[in-house]
Amino acid sequence: MDVLNLELARARQSVKRAETSLNHAKEMLDEDCGVGINLALCSRIRSEQKRVAEARKRLMKIARAILP
Repeated sequence: MDVLNLELARARQSVKRAETSLNHAKEMLDEDCGVGINLALCSRIRSEQKRVAEARKRLMKIARAILP
């Protein structure tokens, strides 16, 4: 059970980091940096959205394993 709790904590931390990174990229997009940088930020945002979704999926999988 301790191993699952540790994995759950790591998954929560991963979700939080991914969400923070996504929010930071969105904030940077709101700044007027030019077209080239905005295109790069859009790509980063898409990859961060994927990372958030994958982290949440892993978190839910671990949570289901802990809860009967």
